[in-house]
Amino acid sequence: MRLGLLVLILGLAGCSATPAVPSPAPSSIAPPASPAAPPSAPAPVDLRLTFAGDVHFMDRTAALLKNPATAFGPIAPTLADADLTIVNLETAITSRGEPEPKTYHFRTTPAAIDALKAAGIDAVSIANNHTLDYGRAGLLDTLDALSAASYPAFGAGRNADQAYAPWITTVRGVRIAVLGFSQVNELASSWAPGPDRPGVAMAFDTTRAVAAVTAARRQADLVIVFNHWGDEASSCANSAQKNFAGKLAAAGADVIVGAHAHTLQGSGWLGSTFVAYGMANFLWYGTSKSTETGVLRLTVRGRSVVDTEFLPAVVSDTGQPKLLTGPAATRLSQRYASLRTCTDLSPAPSGSPAQTP
Repeated sequence: MRLGLLVLILGLAGCSATPAVPSPAPSSIAPPASPAAPPSAPAPVDLRLTFAGDVHFMDRTAALLKNPATAFGPIAPTLADADLTIVNLETAITSRGEPEPKTYHFRTTPAAIDALKAAGIDAVSIANNHTLDYGRAGLLDTLDALSAASYPAFGAGRNADQAYAPWITTVRGVRIAVLGFSQVNELASSWAPGPDRPGVAMAFDTTRAVAAVTAARRQADLVIVFNHWGDEASSCANSAQKNFAGKLAAAGADVIVGAHAHTLQGSGWLGSTFVAYGMANFLWYGTSKSTETGVLRLTVRGRSVVDTEFLPAVVSDTGQPKLLTGPAATRLSQRYASLRTCTDLSPAPSGSPAQTP
């Protein structure tokens, strides 16, 4: 009996004891972190682009090639002080070929390329009415000389695809496409390129020219077109220039520059596209319609020209361009600004460039 009572008491005591509850284990899951801030967009790059007009080495300017390093004279540092500098090389680089049926014929030696490099000029347009002065043999020699020197040129090629193709370069992270077209009637049909025929990219094949700019727009951040156009001795852009500029702007050109008229033509904006119709002669072999010339400096941010500067100059007795100073510089700067009145261009941009596809 006592034994049973003892068992009962012990059993009741065991049932009334509070069972031990294990403490919860520390959580291994960290509290949710705050969303990471999106990476900041890179600051836009301001590029300085420099343009000048027609260059060739004949007569008095041929003599300058005795020392290519100084051929452009004191203006060279101004040309070199840019992220990208472009001019029109209005000559064949050849000793072969027969003169084409035209009045003026220009050709030079590969030393011209050394002079261009020494002056800080980064590339040249060869879309003009003198590139084939000595026929297709002369053009092929020109292309060979440029290739051998690893020197960029655009606006002509061994066939139509090459002639209308842009030169593409990357400058400070900005991908730039540059194209060239000639709108000079003389021998245009016989100088046009074909599928297997060397030639110059012609503005008269407007469909192909516009398609080339449209394609370049898809490949580059910035699209530049350098045209050879206009009426000689006229400081006003003609209707063909204005019409073609409008088509190029609509196709996506951000900057359009030109030469050929032997005199300055005005500049301004066509919507959001900056157009400088004529940069005149620059390194010039003899007398001409005008000795007025200059260097055009553009500051480009994204696809927009945000600042322009015209540096007035004159073609000197040596054929070299020389910057003007003092009252002479003021007078030419004012005259250049006044040339806008016959361009149908605006003094400021309107609208925004279309987004690159």
